Amino acid sequence: MRQDSNRSLTGKVALVAGATRGAGRGIAVELGAAGATVYVTGRSTRQQRSEYDRPETIEDTADLVTAAGGHGIAVPTDHLDPAQVKALVERIAEEQNRLDVLVNDIWGGENLFEWESPVWEHDLDNGLRLLRLAVETHAITSHHVLPLLLRNPGGLVVEMTDGTAEYNRDNYRLSFFYDLAKSSVLRMGFALGHELGPRGATAVTLTPGWLRSEMMLEHFGVGEENWRDALERIPHFAISETPRFVGRAVTALATDPDVARWNGQSFSSGGLAQVYGFTDLDGSRPDAWRYMVEVQDAGKPADASGYR
Repeated sequence: MRQDSNRSLTGKVALVAGATRGAGRGIAVELGAAGATVYVTGRSTRQQRSEYDRPETIEDTADLVTAAGGHGIAVPTDHLDPAQVKALVERIAEEQNRLDVLVNDIWGGENLFEWESPVWEHDLDNGLRLLRLAVETHAITSHHVLPLLLRNPGGLVVEMTDGTAEYNRDNYRLSFFYDLAKSSVLRMGFALGHELGPRGATAVTLTPGWLRSEMMLEHFGVGEENWRDALERIPHFAISETPRFVGRAVTALATDPDVARWNGQSFSSGGLAQVYGFTDLDGSRPDAWRYMVEVQDAGKPADASGYR
């Protein structure tokens, strides 16, 4: 489902910080499909890989944005380095003289947290590194980027996290460090709403559901074309979604003339699909966080009927 011409982002400029793979890539591509010029950043390039040591690159993401109908521009950026982020913003200002959408999707912590490991047993260096990657990067990026976004009224900031405010408030999220990181980003979206709202911009926090990212598919030994083969081993994977689904959520927000009504709030891709009517690539609307509460966490057998 492509965005229709009445909700086009042609002439708009977006920055997806952390767009190498996963949700960031899906968001960048969907913004491109709506006609936007999209700057995509990350540390994995065709010349050099990050510590993830994976094949996905920001150049590949930029090419996908352009192929979708937008204009993708890859800028290698380590968002822990304020000087690099400052240079990125200066480049966007020089080339575009505007920024309409900032998506803060920087993460990089999959290999650093230890599931169900209490803080006194968790590797401390890895935990602190995770917090730097997941929280400090977002603060550095907002500090340098927001003055450009505020040059024109109507700007949108989307803080990407894992879990809605309601779910994370009531549930322990895997480890002390992971829980703190994802809850901190939720609070960032709330705080930015207070600071941006009076200045004519909107900030929200957004979570995908169970994402069929490149890393997740590889972990389960399947591809996007045969992902259902994993259901025999992981039945609740039936509620999973592609990265493009959360991309369509961001595009729906970015093209909503009344988006300010959501300022400071927390959303999921599945929840916004019920509001805006977009679908995943297969035409479904997976509502993963409602499923988590009502089916998975309730101990019921896996059954996505009525949830997608």
